[in-house]
Amino acid sequence: MTKRLLEQFLVLAEEKHFGRAAERLSISQPPLSQSIQRLERALRVRLFERGPGGVSLTPAGAAFAVDARRLLYTQSAAIERVRRVAGGLEGDIRLGYVSMLSNFPAFLRAAAEELPGLRIHLYQDSTAAVAEMVRSGALDLGFLRDLSPLSDSAELVSQEVAVERIAAALPHDHRLAGADEIGLDELRDDDFVPPDADALPDLARQVRQACHEAGFMPRSRAVADNVTGLVSYVASGLCVSLMPERLRDILSLEIAFVGLHGQSPRLDTTVVAVRRPEADAAVLRLLELLPPGNSG
Repeated sequence: MTKRLLEQFLVLAEEKHFGRAAERLSISQPPLSQSIQRLERALRVRLFERGPGGVSLTPAGAAFAVDARRLLYTQSAAIERVRRVAGGLEGDIRLGYVSMLSNFPAFLRAAAEELPGLRIHLYQDSTAAVAEMVRSGALDLGFLRDLSPLSDSAELVSQEVAVERIAAALPHDHRLAGADEIGLDELRDDDFVPPDADALPDLARQVRQACHEAGFMPRSRAVADNVTGLVSYVASGLCVSLMPERLRDILSLEIAFVGLHGQSPRLDTTVVAVRRPEADAAVLRLLELLPPGNSG
């Protein structure tokens, strides 16, 4: 199952048409058709349904497309790692994260200044997916807000890089938008957009528990699987949310961040960096650019 064969499969999966896929791959259509047939015989499954207007992925084909992308990503990451080691901190770093992080701009700027030979590629996914891709080698480094994927793993090394305070994120015309600080219970009658429990499990759990401690359960207007979605819903004026307070430093949308009374641990979220124990020098140098335990 060569890199070229996987690339041909993925291009056809995207184009859904042998002619367009062959043109994009700079080959004629018969060799592409033969390659896909060879792949299907090797896997012993049908990957595509053929029709007069093109092709569509079967359920098995759709599942294989996800894994094929990761296989190619892992292979490419392994090649870049060996080149970095041989060439002295030059090449590509694949960095995964679960949601927008307030220290990203400063971190990326420091990396560009201190390690100009590195190119950092950012990849966003769920907590579990980022942890697994770091574990498998598809990613070199990951930033998580949830430690649960690490609880039973001796294959990853974690380092706390920040503690960010949770604040209320309100539409700019919200009745409490001008306050310096509020109690969380003052939002009991508002519609919320909570983080998705599968994509952002730790933040979702914090929101539920913090609201429970404040004496109410949030009434959900919608659910978002990343911080961009949370921000968009709040900016629309439809609802409120809870998210790391330091995001106000990098967001330009019309959102008011208002601090919350109290010292509950539910109002702090910890960001950790995860890597494999055998991470190369470039990854370790990047981690040196992050002040450990930086409080936000």
